[in-house]
Amino acid sequence: GVQTCALPDLMNPLINKVILMALVLPLGALAESAAQATVAAETSPSPCEQDEQFREFDFWVGEWDVHDGKGTLVGENAITREESGCVLVERWRGVQGSSGMSINYLDRITDEWVQIWHAAGGYQIDIRGGLTDKGMLLRGTIHYIGTGQTAPFRALWTPLPDGRVRQFFEQSNDDGATWEPWFEGFYTRKPAD
Repeated sequence: GVQTCALPDLMNPLINKVILMALVLPLGALAESAAQATVAAETSPSPCEQDEQFREFDFWVGEWDVHDGKGTLVGENAITREESGCVLVERWRGVQGSSGMSINYLDRITDEWVQIWHAAGGYQIDIRGGLTDKGMLLRGTIHYIGTGQTAPFRALWTPLPDGRVRQFFEQSNDDGATWEPWFEGFYTRKPAD
């Protein structure tokens, strides 16, 4: 048969400690290297912050009062750069109680700007495009959740010489043959506190 060697009872705690240390030390080193990688990722600049194309829509970033073409205040809008400059987030509040928000980003696969808008009023806008000599021009569709209607839609944001931004939306009810104004807003920056 096989002979076994019985260790004295004093040796078992020592062996247990050696085994435990052999297991714990590598885990500690793993945790330390993960923490170092996290710090490096947090301190190195985001690829979006280094790419000028991600800054093309920055003229729209800010806190705004929005007036219609007659000068009547229709709402306020806040557009913020988030996720290290990779996303612009819009939060709209209308004076009549309407609200909505959009996420805007540069699709690096197509090199197009994309806006996905959702409003509490029950419509969704999905548009894409890019910077032109007239401003940021995005085209796509608007979908009315309540009726199920989907229509061609386009939007143009134009920086104005006085520092305002004009936002002009149009909808087509005949597959793009003609266009009707849907919304026109003039953005004026709120005074800094």
